Amino acid sequence: MVNVIKTIPRCGDELLARYQGQASATIHEAMGRRNAFDPAIKPLDRSMRLAGRALTVRCHTGDNLMLIKAISMAQKGDVIVADMGNAVANGPFGEVLAVECVARGLAGLIVNCAVRDSQEIIRLGFPVFSAQICISGTAKATLGTINHPVSCGGVIVNPGDVIVADADGVVSVPLEEAEDVVDAADARTAKEAEVMERLRAGESLFDIYGYQKVFDSLNCTEEK
Repeated sequence: MVNVIKTIPRCGDELLARYQGQASATIHEAMGRRNAFDPAIKPLDRSMRLAGRALTVRCHTGDNLMLIKAISMAQKGDVIVADMGNAVANGPFGEVLAVECVARGLAGLIVNCAVRDSQEIIRLGFPVFSAQICISGTAKATLGTINHPVSCGGVIVNPGDVIVADADGVVSVPLEEAEDVVDAADARTAKEAEVMERLRAGESLFDIYGYQKVFDSLNCTEEK
């Protein structure tokens, strides 16, 4: 097996730009409510958000050797998506690596374990989504993989998939679906804007979407 794959499929900058500013919940709904990460993975700061191309890495539990290698390979606009093993309470990423990520123009980091130097990372403005914060250090001694499929937050992520994350959560869009999904997200956003205008004008969501039909189908009875 080749541990480190360097050539991966990547969506174009124009398509990726369409994901900038998209809400994670909108993308999740637009793709049929799939690929939402475990909500335990949260941003270090609620203002953090990202959209980028997945560069995947799998590390041995308690070891960040492959994470360091992955960051050294990453291109501008990449999101490091890291399966860091089974132990959540270790901190394989901190201020030093965050400085390198910022210098390289990375879009962010998603990890299924903890990170440390949280305040310093927040001050750098680098988007990091993690399961915890923990000061425990890690070894640099064990091989893993880079740019193979990984499982992170309960979602299978392939290299090149589009990752969108904000205060509400993280979602992964398979690269082959990326154009269709963002089209559907744009349509959903436009529809919701129209609905909200009608709500401001005094209508109710219940009537706009015809939810009475659902109540009728369930044989709901109401007080006269």
